[in-house]
Amino acid sequence: MQQRRRLTITGTVQGVGFRPFVYQVAQELGLTGWVSNSAAGVVIEIEGGRSPLDSFSERLRTALPVNARIDTLTSETIEPVGDRTFSIHTSQTGEKTALVLPDLATCSVCLGEIFDPNNRRYQYPFTNCTHCGPRYSIIETLPYDRPRTAMAQFPMCAACQQEYENPGDRRFHAQPNACPDCGPQLTFCGNDGVVIARKNEALQAAVEALKQGKIVALKGLGGFQLLVDARNFQAVQILRDRKGRPHKPFAVMYPDLNKLKQDCLVSEVAKTILVSAASPIVLLPKKETILLAQNVAPDNPYLGVILPYTPLHHLLLKKLDFPVVATSGNLSNEPICIDNQVAHERLQNIADYFLSHNRPILRAVDDSVIQIIHQTPVILRRARGYAPEPIYLKKSLPKKILAVGAHLKNTVAIGQDRHIFLSQHIGDLSNPITLETAVQTLQKLGQIYDFQPDIIACDRHPDYLSTNYAKNLAESLGLPLIQVQHHEAHLYACIAEHQLEPPILGIAWDGTGYGTDGSIWGGEFFQVTAQGCDRLAHFKPFPLPGGDRASREPRRSALGFLSQEFDLSELKSLNLSMLQAFTETELNLLWSMLEKKINSPLTSSAGRIFDAIASILDVHQCITFEGQAAMALEFLAQTIRTDKAYNFTIGNQSFPREISLEITIREILQDLTQGICKAVITAKFHNTLTEIILALAQQTRIEQIVLTGGCFQNKYLLERTIQKLEQAQFKVYYPQKIPPNDGAIALGQIIAVARGLPD
Repeated sequence: MQQRRRLTITGTVQGVGFRPFVYQVAQELGLTGWVSNSAAGVVIEIEGGRSPLDSFSERLRTALPVNARIDTLTSETIEPVGDRTFSIHTSQTGEKTALVLPDLATCSVCLGEIFDPNNRRYQYPFTNCTHCGPRYSIIETLPYDRPRTAMAQFPMCAACQQEYENPGDRRFHAQPNACPDCGPQLTFCGNDGVVIARKNEALQAAVEALKQGKIVALKGLGGFQLLVDARNFQAVQILRDRKGRPHKPFAVMYPDLNKLKQDCLVSEVAKTILVSAASPIVLLPKKETILLAQNVAPDNPYLGVILPYTPLHHLLLKKLDFPVVATSGNLSNEPICIDNQVAHERLQNIADYFLSHNRPILRAVDDSVIQIIHQTPVILRRARGYAPEPIYLKKSLPKKILAVGAHLKNTVAIGQDRHIFLSQHIGDLSNPITLETAVQTLQKLGQIYDFQPDIIACDRHPDYLSTNYAKNLAESLGLPLIQVQHHEAHLYACIAEHQLEPPILGIAWDGTGYGTDGSIWGGEFFQVTAQGCDRLAHFKPFPLPGGDRASREPRRSALGFLSQEFDLSELKSLNLSMLQAFTETELNLLWSMLEKKINSPLTSSAGRIFDAIASILDVHQCITFEGQAAMALEFLAQTIRTDKAYNFTIGNQSFPREISLEITIREILQDLTQGICKAVITAKFHNTLTEIILALAQQTRIEQIVLTGGCFQNKYLLERTIQKLEQAQFKVYYPQKIPPNDGAIALGQIIAVARGLPD
């Protein structure tokens, strides 16, 4: 007896070859009907005998295409209509809830084609199929069909159209399908914008320029990258000088895994990530001797490495056969460039040449960054390959919520139903240009999903550009604005990732966050209950002379930190090297500011404590990028094995409790005076922080512990803390699929707001 069923499917089912897969299974089982993309996912009407229909449903669950995922599948029996064939129908419209897939690295089959002289796509840099290629960076709106992508302006030739329409071809309904006859093409220009070469000649010209030590701006999948020979010290230094990036490590793209292994130690976990469809940058330990220029990642035992992930990268690196620096194509503190003209305007004083193309990039998507901690991948920057995959919730949000995220490492997010769509990494909102990118990202996310918010969420800091934007947006839309404390957002983001329920002891350590008392927080312990977050404890606040300048000058953090224990004459008697970092005039002025409490805000920030210790040990007095001093301490600590720690006190006289490092600092100074090596002192300091966490965990007796915030990007600190807590039978959770840094704040803002709303 014939039956007909309507299946409605949500999940990652568009842009992954799902409809061709459904078509092929239906053909094999002799079923009739149709399949169509909808704005919510995929709809299937399938007709045939009961047994083959059951087999069809089983195949959907167990034999999906490699990048597909089904979140929900509802089935209803409907009246048979007597279809004679099975077909793919034109996409339906409706409420847009289908999931947009991230951009995917080139698959092995496409790779074989571009290096096959007998294939019509030989050396074609825009080759793709249903299993790989651009997705998020080219989509305008749902459903995912070619007219709604950046490929709309490239009509397919007869050969590509035949592939697109052939159910047996892996390019069946591959929306970005193209070839040399009908698809995008390369151009090679000087920094004056004059075209020098096109197509394959453009690629060869870029190869020759890189061999000569020139800087080439390459238009990649989600934006421009700046490339230079990673072996050439002088060329790398020119890039640093032009970009205004004196010390921050560069990422390096290697031609292949074998060449990468010559310079780095590659674990099985790291290898799996490097060759995955996401193809992110992975931080790996350097070998003792490497072929790269020393100034690629100076004073750093790790190297950010990446493998080619587009046909263009593969072709270029194959011809070069040496690694290149591959860094974001932007000016410092600006978003990555995606438009050809804008890139020429902004990068012409950095790049010598431009290798670009005529396929539009609809949204900037930078490379993602992964660190291996506790044998687990941890996303430090969530972008290409991961965004905009949603974070799944146990239950639906009571309202549609829009969050503008943090000031640093900004991402934005929208939340509806059981999904929160966290955007790709945008950057620091230190100027209007980056803020405009954040606004556009929100608008485009909203456009994809027809999203209209009920509530706006932002940080509590009154002076952030994002706060001002959120206030204006809420006012213009007549919507409520809810401001969320920074560190509570950190905790709620991690809680959402792991789908935890209270009670939870949350530890959020970072550089800065506006506290509910108006001071700068950053070394926080919270008890998370069903009613909300209670601040249990924090580091004893200390003053920062000059306020935010201390974030760039660890010497200021050290001066404020030490001012609580010593007067100026006592401090001078210690003969600390850090004092030589000040002129006599500077020292007296800053000390006067501290005494008079002028522009010296109090902070409990763990990040500033790291800075203070780095200055006291004369590791760094001033820094050129965020986290530089703390990273140097971490790298020192990793060179020593010791279980020793310093003493500390946790007060019981007030709530929240204060953690005092008065004894700690005196013991550090004593070690310094006795000539104990800095690596030992640094390791003992890290161990002390772990002991503080363990002590508070044991006192609160809360089994579930969350560790989050930028300080827990510190591999030594996080791994040791996990080890100590697990040995004491605590369950430890830390961000993995979302960043521990401020890149997760938008997610946490939505969760915090939702928890305060009635169901």
